[in-house]
Amino acid sequence: MNQQQLKSFLDAKVAEYNQPGFIPNDPVSIPHEYSKKQDIEIAGFIAAVFAWGQRKTIINKSHEFLSPMDHSPHDFVLHYSEGDLKPFMDFKHRTFNSTDALYFLHFFRWFYQKHDSLEEGFIGGLGQNASMESRLTHFFELFFSLPDHPLRTYKHIPNPARKSACKRINMFLRWMVRQDDKGVDFGIWKRISPSSLVCPCDLHVDRVARKLKLIKRKQTDWQTAIELTENLKKLDPLDPVKYDFALFGLGVEEKF
Repeated sequence: MNQQQLKSFLDAKVAEYNQPGFIPNDPVSIPHEYSKKQDIEIAGFIAAVFAWGQRKTIINKSHEFLSPMDHSPHDFVLHYSEGDLKPFMDFKHRTFNSTDALYFLHFFRWFYQKHDSLEEGFIGGLGQNASMESRLTHFFELFFSLPDHPLRTYKHIPNPARKSACKRINMFLRWMVRQDDKGVDFGIWKRISPSSLVCPCDLHVDRVARKLKLIKRKQTDWQTAIELTENLKKLDPLDPVKYDFALFGLGVEEKF
């Protein structure tokens, strides 16, 4: 199909999948359980970091991680005592273990003592026109700027400098940044433009995008995610990542 036909096809799929009915079976349901901005950020970040494997397992493990926080993650990370950390000592989700869990909580406490929103972690001194690559690299360096950070935890915070496609962090940013009236993405961050987002390139999105000739690069890495996003910008330069709904829906729901 030509570019206009492709746009019409994918726009229709966005309209079909970017709906509240998408929420319950997706990890985005986790931050939707909260209303306070900082709670949404923390819950969303955890759900995104856990987002590999079956969606049902991701949701269950996110609940398991957040439940000791008494439905107030922001308040918990600011005020937890050593005894409050006991539920996290045996936590495990795939390769994410108690060492990672405790460092995440340590980082959140340190960060939210200094900043009102996790958005600042992706802004720093970079300004509004910074590339997403520089934002993600900045966040990675910030996340591991605390003394004695565990090297094993690096694997859970993707970094384009390490050639990662950064699927999970790009998905988290889509949730926080994209703004529309459909009720799935939150749009609570205003200092990063939706046009600068990079499409989360998971297994299903990657497969469908290749079938639609939106990706030609053989491997799947950061440059692949950029290639896909640049091609999606030809369809909608202001909101290219809305097509994540179409590509993911086609892959998971329709086995396209």
